[in-house]
Amino acid sequence: MRKYAGLGAINRVHFIGIGGVSMSGLAEILFKDGFKVTGSDRTASAATRHLQDVGINIKIGCDEKDITPDIELVVYNAAIKPENPERAAAAKMGIPTMVRAELLGVILQGFDYPVCIAGSHGKTSTTALVTAIAKEGGLDPTVNIGGYVETEGKNNYIGESPYFVLEACEYSNSFHHWHPHIGVILNVDADHMDFYGSMDAIIDSFAKFASNIKPGAALIIQEGAKGFDKIVAGLDCEIITFRTDQENQEVPAPKKGILRQYWVRDVAHGADGTTSFDVMLNAVFQARVTFPLPGEYNMYNALAAFAAGQELGIEAPIIAKALSRAKGVKRRYEYKGEYNGITIIDDYAHHPTEIKACLAAARKTEPKRIICLFQPHTYTRTRNHFEDFSHAFAGADMTMFLPIYAAREQHDPTISSAMLADAVAENGHVAINCNSFEEAEEMLRGKLMPGDLLITMGAGESYIVGEALLAR
Repeated sequence: MRKYAGLGAINRVHFIGIGGVSMSGLAEILFKDGFKVTGSDRTASAATRHLQDVGINIKIGCDEKDITPDIELVVYNAAIKPENPERAAAAKMGIPTMVRAELLGVILQGFDYPVCIAGSHGKTSTTALVTAIAKEGGLDPTVNIGGYVETEGKNNYIGESPYFVLEACEYSNSFHHWHPHIGVILNVDADHMDFYGSMDAIIDSFAKFASNIKPGAALIIQEGAKGFDKIVAGLDCEIITFRTDQENQEVPAPKKGILRQYWVRDVAHGADGTTSFDVMLNAVFQARVTFPLPGEYNMYNALAAFAAGQELGIEAPIIAKALSRAKGVKRRYEYKGEYNGITIIDDYAHHPTEIKACLAAARKTEPKRIICLFQPHTYTRTRNHFEDFSHAFAGADMTMFLPIYAAREQHDPTISSAMLADAVAENGHVAINCNSFEEAEEMLRGKLMPGDLLITMGAGESYIVGEALLAR
């Protein structure tokens, strides 16, 4: 049984919001390591049912009475406010509390080789790819991912080795609690502006993450990432880059001071969505990869994962084999089914950069038309990126908009999906506002034609409409 120095003699742990995509994994890790674990969540879910099946006692609903004197630690995520009844009860009783990211940092101290995948976009998918590579290479890692891998239907795996692969979320500076053996930065973009406020603050945050990498270990980073020079300045670890702007036969000149650089050559896109490419390390061919997920952004996620696999000591042919059999993550270009000759895909894209990349990947599959049903995620993000959103849907033949998904925010009448639809239309694209899910479903039934590709898109619940179409 693994012990964690940061938890001392603590044995009884209660999780508020235990069904969360990362919280559920951490709860199961501690439970299987011999801790007495309980938890609560607002609603029942597949995650809470799984935890109950393995033996964890979970209450649905939040009640201060569930915080009992025998609890030695209460864990919560960033969405749980101090006035939450259980968190408030813990404070009143003097029970120590710990935010999820801090607990994960404590858990990582029990592993010799944490691999932390960060980035504004693509970190869930890339974490799943590194996991597949590590398993194919026989490393038997423990894993914590912010999404459900299609092959396993879960977001965590508990291995018996000193390797831990995890998605490193930047929101609220969560990834500052961790000290990776291998850190990956896929990209740096303006997101979560409600927390950061400026691009400079985001770059500073990623620089802090990079500075936490263990001395003598490795940072794998996109060479063209925003703030690159500031992020890599003064690091005590090896810096390995991957390029996203080279698809030719020429060996690129590496950035000064960078000795190891990954890039791709001889890229070929198949109509079935596959992408084939040579992986190069400096001037040396490593492997030919045929990757089953569409789009250049997925190819570069695979390239970063390839680099991480080699840093873990896994041979190139094994990595290529793992990537050739890769499956997606739920809500990341996830195939949902066919409806009257119409292909339905669901994707989590909720930032303008992600939307453009997703639509570009969809276009390579050569559908008759691309119809996008988008639900904006949070009023703050919609307002902060409004101009970029207004241009992001150029890759779709028609875009329909659902009401904004508020998430953690209160209703804001000064911004709306109708305003966004109008802006997209003013930029010369077909855009329709829908006032409800029911209206969107009915409208789609009248507009979709055989050969179309429908993408339900966003970090909210747009997928419900696609599932409703498939259920008829």
